[in-house]
Amino acid sequence: MKITGITPHVVGNSWKDWLLVRVDTDDGIHGVGEGTVNVFARTVEAAILELEERIAGHDPFDIEALLLAMQRDVYTDGGQVHGAAVAAVEIACWDIMGKALDLPVHKLLGGRLRDRVRAYANGWYTVDRTPEAFAEAARGVLNLGFTAMKFDPFGAAWMAQSGHDEDLSISLVEAVREEAGPEVDLMIEAHGRFGLSSALRIAGRLAPFRPAWFEEPVSHHNIGVLTSVARQSPVPVATGESFSSIQQFAELLTGGAVGIVQPEPVHLGGIWRTRQVAALAEASHAVVAPHNAQGPICSAVSAQLGACVPNFYVQESFDVFNEGWTRDLVHPPINVVDGHVEVPEGPGLGVEIDWDGVERHSSRRPHSLELFAEGWEQRGLTQDPN
Repeated sequence: MKITGITPHVVGNSWKDWLLVRVDTDDGIHGVGEGTVNVFARTVEAAILELEERIAGHDPFDIEALLLAMQRDVYTDGGQVHGAAVAAVEIACWDIMGKALDLPVHKLLGGRLRDRVRAYANGWYTVDRTPEAFAEAARGVLNLGFTAMKFDPFGAAWMAQSGHDEDLSISLVEAVREEAGPEVDLMIEAHGRFGLSSALRIAGRLAPFRPAWFEEPVSHHNIGVLTSVARQSPVPVATGESFSSIQQFAELLTGGAVGIVQPEPVHLGGIWRTRQVAALAEASHAVVAPHNAQGPICSAVSAQLGACVPNFYVQESFDVFNEGWTRDLVHPPINVVDGHVEVPEGPGLGVEIDWDGVERHSSRRPHSLELFAEGWEQRGLTQDPN
């Protein structure tokens, strides 16, 4: 079997363009992949087309050879953009392999450990930044059956907050905890907003509300500072979504300061690299909670990994909180039932893309998430997605 063509499509999701890919083969089997990166969908699209001639004619079963051709042989480190272009193709190749063998991807990665994967809600707080509004939105999450939810209460903060704004941030956490009760897990996202001292002070203020983790409190660029925060924080620190190499995870896990790692399959170059990170984490007694703030194919990838990774912790889920039309882009849809994602059992990723729907919602202007602008939490969901 040989790869004969790669076709990228940019979908106009209102808060972040999704980059979906179709890879065709000479056997008539095609696979679907995803290479979504905030702001740079069209840059990734161009990178995929530049990589196409390097991998045309390759066997999609030869994952390691394909990764070498797209990463080592290029002799350029393009970070997340490069990782996303590689991931889009690599994920599609796993989908092709599964379809050719009539097996779901998790059967190719070691076999099924679980039929469903616990999920936490994200993207649910598209409301005013007040305790009352956050509590009401959290109630809606609970009504959907979720037993865990993540949110960033810190507004447009960068490096530090005023005393008033920090107090407001903590009041949002308090309101959600009061609404959710003690049995629901809360994950607090920080998007790398803070400096060392601010991160530690805020971690101390979060501790009474017993969050499951404090996510990326400082930038990922300085792993030494990140692990220093993790060692001193009274709340477990989770991180890794912004990494684009397994070597970064190896450095992060040295010393045992971080016990929750969040590989992003798209940034990292796909399924195989994510599985390798999971093994690194397992060797370091850490759990894996993949980052999944992309489109529906990344959700399917996370579910397949969740089915087979021994140290899998929990899956991120935006799907139900996106605009309604987005849930019709894949069949069957990625469902969350009683707080769990049901692992697709069909061959490959277990889902197919509605290419007519992709064409209908083709992006005609860029969409991105502006995390350091006031009101970013609402994610443009009241606007026309094109």
